[in-house]
Amino acid sequence: MIKKTLYFSNPAYLSLKNAQLVIKLPEVEKNDTLPESFKAEAIRTIPIEDIGVLVIDNKQITFTSGLLEALLDNNCAVVTCDSRSMPQGLLLPLERNTTQSERFTAQIEASVPLKKQLWQQTIIAKIENQAAVLKTCRNEEVRNMLKLANDVKSGDPNNLEGRAAAYYWKNLFPKITDFTRGRDEVSPNNLLNYGYAILRAVVARALVASGLLPTLGIHHHNKYNAYCLADDIMEPYRPFVDKIVAKIVDSGENISELSMEIKKKLLEIPVLDVLINEQRSPLMLAVGQTTASLAKCYLGEIRKIAYPTL
Repeated sequence: MIKKTLYFSNPAYLSLKNAQLVIKLPEVEKNDTLPESFKAEAIRTIPIEDIGVLVIDNKQITFTSGLLEALLDNNCAVVTCDSRSMPQGLLLPLERNTTQSERFTAQIEASVPLKKQLWQQTIIAKIENQAAVLKTCRNEEVRNMLKLANDVKSGDPNNLEGRAAAYYWKNLFPKITDFTRGRDEVSPNNLLNYGYAILRAVVARALVASGLLPTLGIHHHNKYNAYCLADDIMEPYRPFVDKIVAKIVDSGENISELSMEIKKKLLEIPVLDVLINEQRSPLMLAVGQTTASLAKCYLGEIRKIAYPTL
C-alpha cells in the first residue's frame, strides 16, 4: 500500500482516537461563538496505517504521546522543521523487524571488500541516473558520464563520483552562472536541500523496517552523522529529486524562497513513479525493495543491491 506524506504548516491539535490521526484546528476549538455541530464537522481523521511520513512545520502544533507511539509503531517517519521551514529533526522507531539482532550483527561484521563492492554498485547507479536526468532534461551528451559509470571500481578509489558530479551540476542548471551544489549556496540549492531531506527520511524509515542501523554506513563515516547509511543508500535516488527541481526551475517560478506550491511538489517525492527490478513502483515502495536487498547482501544471501533507474 502506498503510504501518505502529511504536511502541517498551520497551528493544529493532533491526537489519536480509534487508530486514527485526529486533526483539530485551534481557531475553531477556541471560538465559543461557533456551534458544536460546526466544530465537529471541522475535525478530520486519517488512519494511522495510511501514513508514511509526517512533516511538522509550525511551532504551534501540539501532538499527544499516544499519537507519537502509534505513528512509530506504524513505522512512520516524523520530520520536524526549523524556523526557516527546512527539515531539521527525524524521529524513527527503535525496532521494526523481527530478525533485527541478526541483521545488526551481519551489518556490523560486514567485510571491507563487501562494503567496497556495495559502494561501487551505489555509485554506478547514481551516475547512470544522473546521466539520464541530463539527457532527459537538458538533452546533453552523456557518453562521458556513462563511461565514468562503467569505469567505477570497487570502493570508487579514483573518485569518479566526484568527476561525474562536476560535469552534472555544471550542465543541469546552465542558466545559473557558476552553479555550485552546496547546502548554503545560491538557489535552487534550497529546493534540493528540502527534497533531499524528505528523501532521507523515506530511506531511513525503510532501513529501520529492514532491520538495519541507519547510523552505520557502507561509505559515509562522519561521527557526527546519525544517518550515514541513509546517506549512502539515497545516492542513486537523488537524481529523482534533481529532476523535479530542474522542472521547477524551468517553469520560471520564484525559487529564492520555498513557497507552499514548491513544497507541495517536493512532498510528492515518496510517490514518484520509478522503475526498479523492471517494474514500475512508487519511490517509497522502491526504497523498501532497495533496503531489503541490502539486508540480504549483508546476510550473504545475494550480492547486488536493487536500485531504481530513470
